[in-house]
Amino acid sequence: MTQNEGKLTVDRSIDAPAQDIFAVLTNPENHASLDGSGMVQSEEKTDRVTGVGQVFRMNMFWDKLGGEYQTDNHVVGFDPNKLLAWKTADAGKDPAGWEWVWELEATSPDSTNVTLTYDWSKVTDKDVLRQVPFPVVEAHQLEGSLAKLAEIVSGAHQ
Repeated sequence: MTQNEGKLTVDRSIDAPAQDIFAVLTNPENHASLDGSGMVQSEEKTDRVTGVGQVFRMNMFWDKLGGEYQTDNHVVGFDPNKLLAWKTADAGKDPAGWEWVWELEATSPDSTNVTLTYDWSKVTDKDVLRQVPFPVVEAHQLEGSLAKLAEIVSGAHQ
């Protein structure tokens, strides 16, 4: 785990091919099962992510924001079997500056190093900074997401 100003990064080696991992990540239906923070509840009838510019909506819950809410996730990075990144926004609004980045590096045909970065360093809106106590997600929760991803893809890979 590394923590820089406004950014947390965790990584893990997962015994599964990069394409299997990427298939799980690009399907928003899987995100609630992957979420180590417990805030992601479900996807909102969203198709598989296939490229930059797409937006997928998630149903969320966080008591510090008053309970249930929705986010729009604007895909800003997409490289098949290597990279998936999105900037999160309140539903119907422009992203406020935080980003989630999944990077995959195949280390063998059946093993992949997965890096997950939560970056809030570009959040500049003073209202957002007053309302949201960054970091919202802690390193152990990001590590939990990687552990859940490993469980899902190992079950699918067998």
